[in-house]
Amino acid sequence: MMKFLFMMMFMMFLIFKKKMFWMVQMMLFFMMMLFMNLSVMISNFSNLSYMFGCDMISFGLILLSIWICSLMIMASENLYKSNMYINFFLLNILLLLMMLYLTFSVMNLFMFYLFFEGSLIPTLMLIIGWGYQPERIQAGMYLLFYTLFMSLPMLLGIFYIFNKTDCLMMYLLKFYNFNNMLLYISMIMAFLVKMPMYFIHLWLPKAHVEAPISGSMILAGVMLKLGGYGLLRVMIFMQEVNFKLNYIWIIISLVGGSFISLKCLCQIDIKSLIAYSSVAHMGLVIGGIFTMNYWGFLGAYIMMIGHGLCSSGMFCLSNINYERLNSRSLYLNKGMMNFMPSMSMWWFLLLSSNMAAPPSLNLMGEISLIISLVSWSKISMIMLMLISFFSAAYSLYLYSFSQHGKYSLNIYSFYMGVSREYLMLILHWLPLNMLVLKIDYSMIWF
Repeated sequence: MMKFLFMMMFMMFLIFKKKMFWMVQMMLFFMMMLFMNLSVMISNFSNLSYMFGCDMISFGLILLSIWICSLMIMASENLYKSNMYINFFLLNILLLLMMLYLTFSVMNLFMFYLFFEGSLIPTLMLIIGWGYQPERIQAGMYLLFYTLFMSLPMLLGIFYIFNKTDCLMMYLLKFYNFNNMLLYISMIMAFLVKMPMYFIHLWLPKAHVEAPISGSMILAGVMLKLGGYGLLRVMIFMQEVNFKLNYIWIIISLVGGSFISLKCLCQIDIKSLIAYSSVAHMGLVIGGIFTMNYWGFLGAYIMMIGHGLCSSGMFCLSNINYERLNSRSLYLNKGMMNFMPSMSMWWFLLLSSNMAAPPSLNLMGEISLIISLVSWSKISMIMLMLISFFSAAYSLYLYSFSQHGKYSLNIYSFYMGVSREYLMLILHWLPLNMLVLKIDYSMIWF
């Protein structure tokens, strides 16, 4: 595991040379291929070094991080053309990737906390440095304060655990069972904000709308998954309290998911619609993790990977429109099928994956999550039906509004899609729909 960390560190020297923008991206793809060759134990931690280890959950999420980071560089060609501090931009992306890699691979709970919070700083830099509107400062502050306010109790919780057990290794903590309500709440709130759960989700649409395309991709693709990953790790040693309190979080996330799906139908900004749909999907993931059964954990994991690829691809599409029309309003982004019929196909493919149509990973994840939630309580079926119905509704709403209709006359200064954009979209869509063929790797852990 250490070798990939060194590889990222030495890649940072590349950015001081001129014309290394695409070289960094090629190196990231190369690193991705190397990482895929790791032999990972299905049930235990493998590839252990002093503080790093990798099991199935870490493996999938690290792969996702490297993949999304290399696609972020591909999506940001406009920065390269306008030469907008691209060396600093690359440094930022490499730092962010390093933080994410460390978050997903460290075995020590305190180290995990450190990198979990550290990944916030490069994201903040991306939003404030390369965002579009002056409101990006406010969005950055929202992101910072929401996350930091909830994460201090978690730090105290980690100190408490160390005080009680003299051990912070995640693998060994599974032999403990803490029956302490304060500890439970302090440990999970930081993750619920990061997910984000309904009621504490307000930073997400703000951050997405103000972020540049690379910021949106990493936020939707990987940053929201940090919360799910943390919950999967922490739930193991707090099962007793969880069985007393889990109904609160499940009810909030299911009811919130259906409310947010309705809210999606009111949006006129494409980016904010996609951001709200992320909140609805993550609501299901929270529900699955808190049911504390095998199907829920698996469904949450698969949904996190699937949603990361799908949501990131949809932000790419909205950015492709934005680069041409300089607007994200659904009232102006109309009739795109007349101009870019091939791009229309990609809108259709990614939106169909977003509403969990086969053969996407989202479908597999949603089936597992629905099984887990219905086995927990049959009443949850009502909310699950609403969420499934409305997710199809807002996906169709976005597609029909942006692709059909009479186009406005301000699109006449238009240029067609370039091969880089189509490559970027196919690299989102292929893993999302091809990984289903080897679903046994992510479904058979124990």
